Amino acid sequence: MVAILVDVTRCTGCERCVEACRLRDVEGAAFDFIKIGEPLSGDRRCAIEPVAPNRWGRKSCLHCLEPACVAACLVGGLTKTPEGPVLYDPSKCIGCRYCMLACPYHVPRYEWDRQLPLVTKCDMCWDRLGQGRVPACVEACPHEALRFGDRRALIAAAHAQIEREPRRYLPRVWGEHEWGGTSVLYLSDVDLSALDFPAADTPPIPALTDPLIEKTPFVGAGVAMGLWALGAIIARRNAVMASERGAIGPRGVTPARDEAGQEKEPPDGRE
Repeated sequence: MVAILVDVTRCTGCERCVEACRLRDVEGAAFDFIKIGEPLSGDRRCAIEPVAPNRWGRKSCLHCLEPACVAACLVGGLTKTPEGPVLYDPSKCIGCRYCMLACPYHVPRYEWDRQLPLVTKCDMCWDRLGQGRVPACVEACPHEALRFGDRRALIAAAHAQIEREPRRYLPRVWGEHEWGGTSVLYLSDVDLSALDFPAADTPPIPALTDPLIEKTPFVGAGVAMGLWALGAIIARRNAVMASERGAIGPRGVTPARDEAGQEKEPPDGRE
C-alpha cells in the first residue's frame, strides 16, 4: 500500500504542490486563477494551511485505511483501492453529499458554482501511479517535504528520523493510527490540530456507521410500507365519506324512499 509522508519542518508554504495539482486537474489552467493561501474548494484538491508561526501543513484527502466517505456512500461512488488511494466515480454519484458529512477531516468539496456539480477530492494522481510515476505534488516539491512510497516503509523511516533528531520532531507520526490510519502521513515539530486532526485513539468511523448503513434498506422498506398503509387508510376514509355524502343527498337532507327502498322523485319544481 502506497502513501505520502509530509515533513512539516521542510515545508515553506511555497504552494508548488498546489500549483502542480491544479495544473494536473485542469488542462490549460493558470495557477494565478486561484489566490495563494486559499483552502480546499471545488476546484482546489490540495491546499497549504498555516498550523503555527512559520509552519505550514499540506491538506488534501488523507486516503484513510478505513474511509468514512466510502462507508457513507449509498451508491458505491467512492471506493478504497488495495493500493491505497480512495477513488471517486462521478458516474455513480447522486449528489447526496453524505461523504462530505462523514469525513472526519472535512476534505471532500462540492462544485457549487457549476450547473452539473460533482464532489471533488484528491485521488493521489491515480492515473500517474498507473504509469509508474509519483503524484504531481510530490514531484513538484522543491524542498523534499513530500515523500512517496510504501506506507510501512515510510512509517519506519519516519520513526527512525524521529530517533535520529528527537529535538527536531514531536514523537508522533500523524496518520499512523488516527481514525484507523491514513495513507498520508505527517512528521512535525508542532501540533497539527489546525488541520482538523482527530485524537489518535478515536475509532474508525466505519466501525460506528456500518451497523446503521446495513440497516438502511430495512429502514427504507419500513418507511415505504408505512407510507403505503397511510395512503390506503386515507383513500378508504375518503371513499367512506363520499358514500355517506351520497346517502344524505344535497344540503344534508336524507332523500325520501318508497317501500322498496328506492328514492322517490321530488315534487315538480322542488329539490
